[in-house]
Amino acid sequence: MYSKDTQLRQVQETSLGLAKYFSDFCDKNGLLCYLCGGGAIGSIRHKGFVPWDDDLDFFMPRNDYEKLMVLWKTQEDEGKYILLRADKEYNDRNSFTTLRDKNTTFIKTYQKDLDISHGIQIDIFPLDVAPTKNYQRKIQKFWALVYAIYCSQQIPQNHGRFFTELGKALLNLAPTKRNKYHVWKFAEKHMMKYNSQNTGFVTELCVGPRYMGNVYPQEDFLAAEKVPFEDTMLPIPIGYDDYLSNVFGDYMQLPPKDQQVAHHDSVYIDPDNSYKKYKGIYYLTNKEDK
Repeated sequence: MYSKDTQLRQVQETSLGLAKYFSDFCDKNGLLCYLCGGGAIGSIRHKGFVPWDDDLDFFMPRNDYEKLMVLWKTQEDEGKYILLRADKEYNDRNSFTTLRDKNTTFIKTYQKDLDISHGIQIDIFPLDVAPTKNYQRKIQKFWALVYAIYCSQQIPQNHGRFFTELGKALLNLAPTKRNKYHVWKFAEKHMMKYNSQNTGFVTELCVGPRYMGNVYPQEDFLAAEKVPFEDTMLPIPIGYDDYLSNVFGDYMQLPPKDQQVAHHDSVYIDPDNSYKKYKGIYYLTNKEDK
């Protein structure tokens, strides 16, 4: 994936700059956020990045997640960083929010035909309230799948035949862009229906099928604590041990050597130059895309 180890380190440093900026913005505005996934593991096991990992992800409680874009638009001046979330007019095939560095390039395979910002990014995922009963959780996950398919407006890839066939069937039900958006918002409303309740559980829904529907005790995410991460301090969930053990098992144990690789499929990476330099070269390369 990377042409040399120094390029991986450059991507990590850019991601860290994004994470610092995002964490500071949340602190300034009273928003709760915390590292999740590999970033959370790295903070505890390595006091920084997992050595082979190339990005950082954050969770936010849904209420704070919804406030984020509103506050960003009123306070930020579209400088070096840009906050992006799919809506009626904009679609980047993500069901979550991204914060990108516009002066860099990280073109992902599934976005190479889109005229969007292709800068190095951090991903921001909402945590929604999960119901208590298993059948309700299955229904909630179904709506989350519908939401993800209509939000991305493409058939899921590399997640098995079931999701491929489900994606085809669902997208065929709403052939126009307008109809797709209506189904998207309808599914979003239904998957979020428990957010006004205090069930004691939260779940991640705006993610890929591997983690979609994972349920955690809400108490693990009621607050954040700052821990050392590289040359700074970044937030992790107060119940990080329960969360990481639940998802990854013995997260302090290094995986086998053959699994110590970055997992993002990219077309081209350049930490030193804006993605705009590569329009028509590495993205939007077909005439019909332009």
